[in-house]
Order: sequence, then structure tokens, then C-alpha cells
Amino acid sequence: MNRIGIVGIVVEEIENADKVNSILHDFSKIIVGRMGIPYRERELSVISLIVDGTSDEISAMTGKLGKISGIKVKSALTKK
Repeated sequence: MNRIGIVGIVVEEIENADKVNSILHDFSKIIVGRMGIPYRERELSVISLIVDGTSDEISAMTGKLGKISGIKVKSALTKK
């Protein structure tokens, strides 16, 4: 069963942004929308995603993102 949710990603090490983008490309079928904002004052970027996928798909994506150095990931999913 698919769930809709929000995934927040904070990129603290900009040099790893390519790795983040590669993973997001790999999971593009579950990404409904994406917004990325550079936060220059704090020297980081924030990406917000709207996702629609199974719990396993979303967990696989957030797990891979969370293993990258300097990347913080949090998600909130609906029950349906």
C-alpha cells in the first residue's frame, strides 16, 4: 500500500550534493514534488520532497540518503 509523506533533507556538506541527487534520481518514481533552497547564511541547503510510495521504498531512499556524510534526513508519512 502506498503512503504519501514529506521528506526533509539538510545538506551540510555541499560536496556530497551529487550523491544526494543521484539517489533522488534513482527514486524519482516515488517523488511527486521537490523544492531545494540554498541557505547561504548557514552554509547549507534544504530539500523538501513530497513522496508517494510504499513504506519500503521510502525507507530505502531515506536510509541511503542518511548514510551520506553531512546529510540529515527526516520523514513524516501518512497512514494511507
